[in-house]
Amino acid sequence: MPTIPQVPRFIPTLTEVVATPLEAPARAPAVADPSLPQVAAEYEDELTRRVMERVDAILPDRVTDALAAAVIEQTRSLLPRVREEVLAAVRSAVADAVAREVVNSGAGTHRG
Repeated sequence: MPTIPQVPRFIPTLTEVVATPLEAPARAPAVADPSLPQVAAEYEDELTRRVMERVDAILPDRVTDALAAAVIEQTRSLLPRVREEVLAAVRSAVADAVAREVVNSGAGTHRG
């Protein structure tokens, strides 16, 4: 059987029976409890602290995932340009190697 969780001390609870309008005795209206703003502020502080604990536990993984996705996307967008640069570098190296080979093979042969 599930257990009922304890209500934190800073959460106000209903402690008096409320009569229906037909049963309501003639009395002066209730005065607001002056401690209610303090209780509400304590509840807000506690709730904020608990939410921030959960955010702190989740945030590093979420940021890591978001950054990884951004890096992957940027890498994909750079890939065509990187490929063009590598292709140009290889073509230049091959052209230079062929030119040197032609020059070296021409210097070794004598026309006679």
